[in-house]
Amino acid sequence: MILLYFMRFLFFVTATSFLFMSYYETARNTEDIFVFIMGIALTVLAIVVEWLTPKKSLASLAGVFFGLLVGMFVSWAIARVIEMINVIYFELQPKTLNLVIWFVGACICYLCISIVLRTKDDFRTIIPYIEFSRQTKGLRPLVLDTSVIIDGRIADIAQTKLFDAPLIVPRFVLNELQLVADSGDKIKRNRGRRGLDMLNKLQNSPNIEVKIDDTPPPGVEPNTEVDQKLVAFSKNCDGRLVTNDFNLNKVASLRGVDVININELANALKTITLPGEAMQVKILRPGEEATQGVGYLEDGTMVVVENASSRIGQQVTFVVTSALQTSAGRMIFGKCENGSTAGGPGSRNNTNRQQPTR
Repeated sequence: MILLYFMRFLFFVTATSFLFMSYYETARNTEDIFVFIMGIALTVLAIVVEWLTPKKSLASLAGVFFGLLVGMFVSWAIARVIEMINVIYFELQPKTLNLVIWFVGACICYLCISIVLRTKDDFRTIIPYIEFSRQTKGLRPLVLDTSVIIDGRIADIAQTKLFDAPLIVPRFVLNELQLVADSGDKIKRNRGRRGLDMLNKLQNSPNIEVKIDDTPPPGVEPNTEVDQKLVAFSKNCDGRLVTNDFNLNKVASLRGVDVININELANALKTITLPGEAMQVKILRPGEEATQGVGYLEDGTMVVVENASSRIGQQVTFVVTSALQTSAGRMIFGKCENGSTAGGPGSRNNTNRQQPTR
């Protein structure tokens, strides 16, 4: 930032010095004074425009310049046509003819710039050497899904400095969070507000860089579902999608997008449970089988304990017999110390009817 301020100051000093030197070399009449004032005004205007230009708008600026270049070329060609038509049919005065040419040229430049800005993502299929999409350099960014922001664990992971790449939140994800936060349903409203709080926490963290990206995903209609937009956005920016959504994980993987599943990361960091290990859990409800009781560890892992259906609401000690771990969560099977073995992952009934928590 200091270098940028220095460049602005250097540009202003250089421009004004050149104008002053040119002014003293002229006759300093009314026209020279007008040119001098206009030069100062243009210098200040250039600095103000550069100062107020939004960050990360290189793609839009490239589209403006390309559209302007095309518009000027088309305007020059049409001007020749207008001159020929004028000679044959209208015979307008030179000033009137120039006014018509300038007006038509301004309209053509405007149309070319607006068309390029609205369709710049399609130019790569028409002209292969023109590419307006952002090219990723350095670390691949991490694109955050709505579910992973609401979950909140991403903020705790960011505090550990595990992520070196910037976190990107697309504008449509932020809009979805705002819609959820404004929902009439109390549960949804609380989830949305929690997501906004987590996002604010991430933005205030000195350990991670968070960017709100307004770039629309190419080839996707504005009213398309957020999941499809996320896949297209991640693929366009060559980023990795961070999500808790199991179905979105599968769809993104099929589309060739790298996915970081926070549940898989949490499962990988959990302590390995070995058969024969004694653990304690509070039985909360009966299981699918008549003698089973179901409880949950502090990290949310589901525990199915044999011969514990009569001890609902009690803290029981059980011996681990087996564990089943998937991308959707983990289940632990065990038996009470005074009971028989619980069904393990090899039991079809247990694995089909008991679903792990995410």
